[in-house]
Amino acid sequence: MTTPTDEPHQHGKLHAGEPDIDVPLVRKLLAAQLPQWAHLPVEQFPSAGTVNAVFRLGDDMAVRVPRIAGGAEDVAKESRWLPWLAPQLPTTIPSVLGRGEPGEGYPWVWSVHSWLDGENPAVGALTTPDALAADLAAFVTAMRRADPTDAPPAYRGAPVATQDAETRAAIEELRRLGRSGPEDQPSRPDHADHADHADHADHAEANTTPSPAVDTRIDLDAATAAWEATLRTPEWDAPPVWVHSDLMPGNLLVRDGRLQAVIDFGTAGVGDPACDLIVAWNLLPAGARETFRAATGADDATWARGRGRALSMALIQLPYYAVTNPALAANARHVIHEVLADHASGA
Repeated sequence: MTTPTDEPHQHGKLHAGEPDIDVPLVRKLLAAQLPQWAHLPVEQFPSAGTVNAVFRLGDDMAVRVPRIAGGAEDVAKESRWLPWLAPQLPTTIPSVLGRGEPGEGYPWVWSVHSWLDGENPAVGALTTPDALAADLAAFVTAMRRADPTDAPPAYRGAPVATQDAETRAAIEELRRLGRSGPEDQPSRPDHADHADHADHADHAEANTTPSPAVDTRIDLDAATAAWEATLRTPEWDAPPVWVHSDLMPGNLLVRDGRLQAVIDFGTAGVGDPACDLIVAWNLLPAGARETFRAATGADDATWARGRGRALSMALIQLPYYAVTNPALAANARHVIHEVLADHASGA
């Protein structure tokens, strides 16, 4: 993992009630619970993620400390399923090396993972987009082949219609921001729902530290029409399959343009395979998008749901992160642009 080019505010809090998490806390937790690693250097890693604070531990480990209760629930999931999934996938994924308990004033479980080298791919700067599209398709199809027996539900695996209320609320929030400007974004969005994960890209409370705002003005009529077209698409009616369900650029690591690793499986589980098509719009250019579609074998309905899911995520992300996480908000704008262009062309 390497430092992203565009960093959000790394040391502010993103969620209401988020505990204080810093290097001294991590050192105390290690000393008390995993003393075999307490002598190693600890450095906070500037991650664009909002569920875990990440710290590099020595040269080859990462400490992941959840910012929210939902992230703590992911610790058990990843401990259970990552070792089982790893030998079935063509791409490296993290190994869980240790698990910690609440302590030192910190309220939740936390974990130590293997450190994986690579860089986050950047939109518009892919050196081998078609090869990367093929790599991503190989990962996605391998996930689908894994046995779904006893698997947990994916965070985004339910029917697309379950996202309708939140997507429409996000559109209305963007409409309000279009009238007032992104600098007037409320510190706590009216429609935020934190009962589950407070992101794996959808939900975040605002950082109290101001950041440069990302322009939230988009064609809301076109976005509404594209979303309503998604709702008319037939749902997945076959058995659920394994999906990562958060294939965002920040969860991908590349080297020399090829997929090196996939990280952050907190949202993984079984559900609609369209969940893993979002990377076609949040990262891949149009030509490589077609390579990816062909390699995944997505039929028209699955492709349309994947595009709609990408749109829904981006519409929700944009008003949430316009101030607190400019890098993620900029990617959301990119996704909306790409999806609406596809929708307008009938792609």
